[in-house]
Amino acid sequence: MLNRVQKRNLTKRDYVTLSSMIFALFFGAGNLIFPLHLGQLAGGHWGIAAAGFLITAVLLPLLSVLAVCVTKSKGVYDIGKPLGATFAVVFMVLIHFTIGPFFGTPRTATVSFTVGLAPFFPAKYQSLALLLFSAAFFGLAYYLSVEQSKIMARVGKLLNPLFLLLLVAIFAVAFSSPLAHAGSTSATAAYQTAGFTNGFLQGYNTMDALAGLALGVTIVTAVNFMGQTDPNKAAWVTARAGFFSMAFEGLIYVLLILLGAQSLGQFKLSDNGGVAFDQIVNHYMGNVGQAILAVLIITTCLTTAIGLVAAFAQDFHKHFGFLSYKAWLRITCLASFLTANVGLNQIIAWSTPVLMFLYPLAMALIFLSILSPLFHKSSVVYVWVVVFTVVPAVFDMVAAFPAVVSQSTFGQAMAHVQSCLPLASSGMDWLVPALVGAVFGTAHYLLLQRAKTSTGMEVPMKR
Repeated sequence: MLNRVQKRNLTKRDYVTLSSMIFALFFGAGNLIFPLHLGQLAGGHWGIAAAGFLITAVLLPLLSVLAVCVTKSKGVYDIGKPLGATFAVVFMVLIHFTIGPFFGTPRTATVSFTVGLAPFFPAKYQSLALLLFSAAFFGLAYYLSVEQSKIMARVGKLLNPLFLLLLVAIFAVAFSSPLAHAGSTSATAAYQTAGFTNGFLQGYNTMDALAGLALGVTIVTAVNFMGQTDPNKAAWVTARAGFFSMAFEGLIYVLLILLGAQSLGQFKLSDNGGVAFDQIVNHYMGNVGQAILAVLIITTCLTTAIGLVAAFAQDFHKHFGFLSYKAWLRITCLASFLTANVGLNQIIAWSTPVLMFLYPLAMALIFLSILSPLFHKSSVVYVWVVVFTVVPAVFDMVAAFPAVVSQSTFGQAMAHVQSCLPLASSGMDWLVPALVGAVFGTAHYLLLQRAKTSTGMEVPMKR
């Protein structure tokens, strides 16, 4: 199909549409509720917490897009390929199932329902209503993503502009009459002493650094359909559009965090950002506000769901071609529907440990990909860094599990070992080992380069 696409130069309108699509694919369920909840947790320390949050929720996703561009990758598989085909496939499957049918994609439906529609239903009908809503939600996601060439138009030109219009309306009303001065509101104990670190870790929950790797295939496919089939030009177009979309996303995050901090003037700390958003909008607009919020949340979550199910189906069809794109699309939509009916709190509770394991690995691979031209994508550098990163990542995963695991004898033994690592108290215990791995990997690469120069032997590397 791509062979029949006419090559052409992109206009400013094309860049706006592409940037809009990238923004919409990234900005979904967690992107609304987590920054708002962060603002409530941080209170008067919202500024320093926002700085930490923006690193993992904006900078890292942007770097993940750049990693796809620098390596001219077409998906998460290519990012992990320097470590071998087996690792690349396993890493791809883990990423896609995490941001796909196990956690990320189901969350788009549960957040849509919890925030937008649940207030309209009595408690005894909540489960049935979620079942019916999630069935319709993923049925629509399937319909809108089944034709790959139309995803950009449907998301970038239709759904995302509607979402932005409604969000601007809410911001305009809320900031014209703030509930409190954000700087004077109370912060929780954790944010009084470590606002930056906790904000940094909260950014994991958006899953956007992982999504950036997985959505690379959908973004690159859209760029190809626009006539940019040359890998170098496609990489430049993707990087440029990605920068604009991530910058705009960062602005919205800051406004949401500020809004959350201000809400403490009227409301107590909520269980999650979904509850807080519902309280804020109902305070300002009543039932009309609740209806607006329902459309807003469903729209933004639907755009992300479209991107996630499409990326899953595209990558799995490419690497497991015994099923078609449409068949994989049906599988991920059905699995996401089933998982969504577990409930939002359960999804968040069990997704956090997996994120604590995958995020360090993803961040290591993102930086390795961006810097790969410096060491010619040598596999030895990748191996050293990943091996040194994966050990503390396992400790973080065990520590983040619900009490049934983390407080078990095994969990406490792992926690004791973890506490001996540098920066363990701040949740960054993987950083120093990763840097040590980078030093050893670089030294190993330089030694191989020297051996190549003196003997004429080839240096082991992945192209």
